[in-house]
Order: sequence, then C-alpha cells, then structure tokens
Amino acid sequence: MSGSLNKVMLIGNLGDDVKMHQFEDGGCIGRFPIATNESYTNKQTGEKVDNTEWHNIIVKNKAAEICSKYLKKGDKVYVEGKLKTRKWQGEDGIQRYSTEVHVSDFNFLNNKTDSSTAVNPPNQETPDQNNPVSDNQSQVDDLPF
Repeated sequence: MSGSLNKVMLIGNLGDDVKMHQFEDGGCIGRFPIATNESYTNKQTGEKVDNTEWHNIIVKNKAAEICSKYLKKGDKVYVEGKLKTRKWQGEDGIQRYSTEVHVSDFNFLNNKTDSSTAVNPPNQETPDQNNPVSDNQSQVDDLPF
C-alpha cells in the first residue's frame, strides 16, 4: 500500500469550555480538551481499572464559532480530524511538544434533555365532552416516549 493516513475519531466529554482566539485577519480558532475513558477489570486482582486520556482539540473559523456557542464543559462530542504536533521553546529554554487533533468534522452528542436550554412542553389540551379520554389512554399519553 502506498501513501499514508492521518485520521483520528474520538467520542468524549469536554474538560473545559471552548477557549477562542481571534486573529487580525478575522479568522479564529477554538481550543478545548476532550477526555476519553477506558475501563477494564484487572485479571490478576479482579479490580476495576479506569483510565482517562486527554486530547487537545483545535477547531477553526466557523466550526470554532459553532463549538464556542453550543459546547460547554462536560458535554459529549464526536470529533474527527488529523493529528498535528506543535513544537516550541519554553521560557526555560527547553523544547516542548504538544499533539493536537485538528478537527475536520464534529457532532454534538448530548440529548436535548441534557442541555441547559429549556424545552417548551407541548400544549396540553383538555378532552372535549364529545370525545372523552379514558383513564387507560391518559396513562399512555403520560409516557415520556
């Protein structure tokens, strides 16, 4: 096989709100961390082990604005993109590296009931006298699905 592939797909929870950075040319980027979790049972001890991995996420321009507007700490999100490693020199003179996921596609995964936005309940109509609702039918109408 010739060529190579640099593709990342993650589902995780935001560890912080989106931090926006505006540029003079009108562009912007958003940065936020995502936590992915893995749990398994240690075969030797029988103990449950939980591991959390943190990922640095980068979104650009319109995608950054959308993420900043609709995502908040704790929200679940799917991101797809590619890995990029940045290199810089710290104040102490030591070379530093940071691996980031540069997002090309994303999807918000929180349920509507999970979000902080209020949802107006449907209008509750009272049955008219010509077409009464039985107790059994009323119970079915009260089900949340």
